[in-house]
Amino acid sequence: MRLRVSLIFLVHGLVVGTWVSRIPAIQTALKLSPGTFGLTLLAAALGSIVAMPVAGRLIDREGSGRLTMLAMFVFCCSLPLLAFAPNEWCLAGALFVCGAAAGSMDVGMNTQAVVLEESYGRSIMSSFHALFSAGGMGGSAIGGLIASLGIAPLRHYIGASVILIILGFASTRKLIEDRQHEATPSPLPVRIPKAVVGLAAIAFTFFLSEGAMADWSAIYLREFLAAGPGTAAMGYAAFSITMAIGRMLGDAVIQRLGRRRTLEWFSLIAAAGLSIALAAHTIWLALVGFAMVGAGCCVIVPVAFAAAGRVQGLSRGVAMAAVTGVGYLGLVLGPPLIGFAAQATTLRTALVLVVVLCASGALLARGVKESE
Repeated sequence: MRLRVSLIFLVHGLVVGTWVSRIPAIQTALKLSPGTFGLTLLAAALGSIVAMPVAGRLIDREGSGRLTMLAMFVFCCSLPLLAFAPNEWCLAGALFVCGAAAGSMDVGMNTQAVVLEESYGRSIMSSFHALFSAGGMGGSAIGGLIASLGIAPLRHYIGASVILIILGFASTRKLIEDRQHEATPSPLPVRIPKAVVGLAAIAFTFFLSEGAMADWSAIYLREFLAAGPGTAAMGYAAFSITMAIGRMLGDAVIQRLGRRRTLEWFSLIAAAGLSIALAAHTIWLALVGFAMVGAGCCVIVPVAFAAAGRVQGLSRGVAMAAVTGVGYLGLVLGPPLIGFAAQATTLRTALVLVVVLCASGALLARGVKESE
């Protein structure tokens, strides 16, 4: 069962990495300014806003396994739509579908991971997120290679979609049965527990940072350091490599340092890394900085999600949807906001906001209890 859940996280990461590897080509082909492109990316946030609360209730009624399988299929199928779009309006529509599917799959697969972690009786959540990061790394690196060969994004995305659907169905055939309600689910609580609010704030901050690396690192390397298409894609690959390695070791780190200290230290590492990338005058030093961002962000989201699945006073589906949903808003809402800021100033200046947010994670961590 652990292998199946791990493969789900891998597929999700591969889809994300495949998409971000061709972002510069799609932006160039549609001749979109940073501001317009950022506004277009906002459609993915709207898709997730609509889908994720529904996903949480469906998990309680039907189980996270069924939701994960359906969302995975739609998510993979949305890839060719992104490359086929002839203008920003069609791209926004495709991103809406993509965001809805990605958000639903995120809630479903993390709920599966929480249930499995409880059965193990020890921390294993970080290892699942390591597979997501490995997928992002692999999808981005392969995409960079394909881009350097001059293969069009549409052909690339069609081929990737077929392969990922096959792999995804192989991993979702038999998942954990975790329905919590046989009848109509209880209404949403009037008051959200403070623990959920705090965890959601942490998730938002670091999902935004991940989104910034995914959507803007390649463009930053291209515009400020004159990187070619293949090299520019390595910015997100460097981030994903250290993210994956850090998450493979994350469960041991959390056990040794404790949740609060881990969050504090790693938040500061992420802030320092992005500062280096923005101050760099060479591509390779910038890549080192992006790698440090990945190392800093690696365990923070797994800690938040594992804690969300254990919050008292909310059903697991609703709690996971709340924390994942707010976090995912940071992932897809942050990059458009960075685009607006870049339009008004420069992309380098806009990314300073991400440095500040990463550093603020050390303050947010003080509200996390070791028992959660």
